[in-house]
Amino acid sequence: MEKTYNPQKVEKKIYQFWEKGGFFTPKIESKKKPFTITLPPPNVTGGLHAGHAMYVVEDIMVRYHRMKGEPTLWLPGFDHASIAVEFLVGKELTKEGKTKEKIGRKEFLKRAKKYADDSRQYIRNQLKLLGFSLDWTREAYTMDEARSKAVKEAFNHLYKKGLIYQGERIINWCPKCQTAISDLENIHEEEKGKLYYLRYGPITIATTRPETIFADVAVAIHPKNKKYQHLVGKNVSLPLTSRKIPVVTDETVDLEFGTGALKITPAHDQLDFEIGERHKLNKLIAVGPDGKLTELTGKYIGLSVSQGRKKVVADLKKGGFIEKIENYEHSIGHCQRCGEMTEPLISKQWFVKTKPLAEKAIKAVKSNQIKIVPRRFTKVYFHWLENIRDWCISRQLWWGHKIPLPNKEDILDTWFSSGLWPISTLGWPQKTKDFNYFYPTTVRETGYDILFFWVVREIMMCLEMTGKVPFEVVYLHGLVRDKKGKKFSKTAGVGFDPVEIIEKHGADALRMALVVGNAPGNDLKIDEKKVVGYRNFANKIWNASRFVLSYEGKAKKNKKHKDDQWILAELEKTTKRTTALINRYRFDLAAEEIYQFFWHTFCDKYIEKSKKRRDEAQPSLLYVLKTSLKLLHPFMPFVTEEIYQRLPGHNKALIMEKWPK
Repeated sequence: MEKTYNPQKVEKKIYQFWEKGGFFTPKIESKKKPFTITLPPPNVTGGLHAGHAMYVVEDIMVRYHRMKGEPTLWLPGFDHASIAVEFLVGKELTKEGKTKEKIGRKEFLKRAKKYADDSRQYIRNQLKLLGFSLDWTREAYTMDEARSKAVKEAFNHLYKKGLIYQGERIINWCPKCQTAISDLENIHEEEKGKLYYLRYGPITIATTRPETIFADVAVAIHPKNKKYQHLVGKNVSLPLTSRKIPVVTDETVDLEFGTGALKITPAHDQLDFEIGERHKLNKLIAVGPDGKLTELTGKYIGLSVSQGRKKVVADLKKGGFIEKIENYEHSIGHCQRCGEMTEPLISKQWFVKTKPLAEKAIKAVKSNQIKIVPRRFTKVYFHWLENIRDWCISRQLWWGHKIPLPNKEDILDTWFSSGLWPISTLGWPQKTKDFNYFYPTTVRETGYDILFFWVVREIMMCLEMTGKVPFEVVYLHGLVRDKKGKKFSKTAGVGFDPVEIIEKHGADALRMALVVGNAPGNDLKIDEKKVVGYRNFANKIWNASRFVLSYEGKAKKNKKHKDDQWILAELEKTTKRTTALINRYRFDLAAEEIYQFFWHTFCDKYIEKSKKRRDEAQPSLLYVLKTSLKLLHPFMPFVTEEIYQRLPGHNKALIMEKWPK
């Protein structure tokens, strides 16, 4: 063995050894219950960041259950990421002085496909560099033929059942991307703004959006609002117009906000839309899909929202309609991809009726068919599902699954296809051998930030399509952040490229840095210094192994020395604790447990003591090393496999060895 461990020489060689051995591909053994995870499909948008490297938690589970002798499937795949890919390909076209409209749909889709395929290849290599033991023989992609069939089947099922409908409702609209976007893609940021107190005749309302007054159709007050109760049923004047609008009552009006009176603009606000539906009010549009003021606003037509606001406020001041203006900090939605301020806009789109689906999803968790780890997220899960709104599934984009209806150019929301992931990857709607054996899957592991946007949709969709839950456990890890606390994001340029870190320090070091200190549901701060610390640990494992394997004497068979008895007892405790912690999904504590044992108990204490009595200690040294490598393997697979292949008397790959009892 070389004096120092060199991961660059070892890791690619070991991964090829695993792949050639077919160790990632499980056999269907009907008498055994399988352990199954489908990889949360990374978006085909260039490459992974270190946040995606949190898939290491899944690899730990998979390697552990494989060593326990369970048929273990970790199924890889990719998401076509419609809005993200369309945005990125659009940026490339802009650099060339082109637009997607200029090159046409056919050419644009050709470019999008190439971009996605190139990204898939790069990400696939990244996943291999991290040592992830994925069954590449079953790789899936949301746009491949099998997954596309599943999407059509699911759409037709919901449509025939009356759960898919077309209607006019409030959606998140991106004026730049020119499409409806999901709540997940609508990122809210706190911004400093103004609260304008406007006189509507005898009543004063407070608003952050004076430019939308032209679309006001009523003023609403809470039934307990005594100040304005005498105006209910009467009309008040709308500033800057000749219109009069009615005063109505509604219990959803916030008595504490502003003056307790609310201007109702049903086409531009979700709450206003709901109030408008209850009172059968008209829906007028002041801001169009292009993000500019419409002809309804008269002389302000064609102005952007910010331009229009300035001019409208100036005219309101001139007309004496402004009572006062206050500084006000509020949350504004922005498109995650392009950064443009989004518009809550009434739009004719396709929706899924979610209430009947949500009821089944609630029941699945309440009846313990699905367990959420950590448990505290269960309350949030119920709250969100009990207040769920219908799901807008249409997008005005080109890259993605076209809505399977005649003359419909819109595509489906990406979350529609990824919501089918646990079943579509296993062959549904066909009852394949894989589907019959590996479904339901065992664990859905992902970040807590997409519990509602993806995991909930998986539960709703898969229950509806199969009558069975998609997985037994939902394990939610925290978000990976830099040392300043910013969330790792490719789009925002926060974090580091895992490939660069692996090239410098090795995959095992990065894996340990991502696991230790990462409690379920809690965020993890990480920087390169932490990775360096675990690179040193990989060297420690290597050096300790060199010492044990350098023995050239003849081991003595005698009664165990007290030091030998002590280290074996400590190993027994460590094995029990590590196993129990993994079973409790405390991978952070399990990694810390074996780290402390190996470095401090085994190396610093026992190895040092054993040097004076090497012939007697060698059997124990070898046994403890071999067992430690097994315990370490799920966390640091490369260095442990490389050393294990050098042990005397080994007869199989460490990846397929039995977990210590």
